[in-house]
Amino acid sequence: MDARLNYFANPAAGKALKYVMAAGRELKDSPLPARTQELVALRVSQINGCAACLDMHAKEAVAAGEEQVRLHLVAAWREATVFTPAERAALALAEQGTRVADAAEGVDDEVWAEAARHYDEDQLAVLVLLVGFLNMVNRLNAVTRQPAGNYRAGSFH
Repeated sequence: MDARLNYFANPAAGKALKYVMAAGRELKDSPLPARTQELVALRVSQINGCAACLDMHAKEAVAAGEEQVRLHLVAAWREATVFTPAERAALALAEQGTRVADAAEGVDDEVWAEAARHYDEDQLAVLVLLVGFLNMVNRLNAVTRQPAGNYRAGSFH
């Protein structure tokens, strides 16, 4: 499978994407734990069906020390016992922030309050930006059918 468009080979897209990738690197280097970031990235990408991002973030999660069993259970995190209360709060916020078309109110007060119990303001800000960033990248990849399977951990960060 070939992508419909090679973003980095296209001068117009490449010029804009260098800033997008810089924003992604800033989020990666934030106070939000790397493993939490990768779990959130996986869940958002599962919801959006972005194979390229699933490939990338599963490999980045392993590189960050994540356990395979937890990676396998991200899609069913509510029923899984392997996630901390903080991770569960981040996953709930990520889901509601991604499913805004399904739940017109966006993130409800209960989910926000639970996330705020576990993360400070800087971490919450990064979590919100991360969800928005991932949704954007998932959509860029879905439109152009970016293929998955060849990503190597550390390639973009």
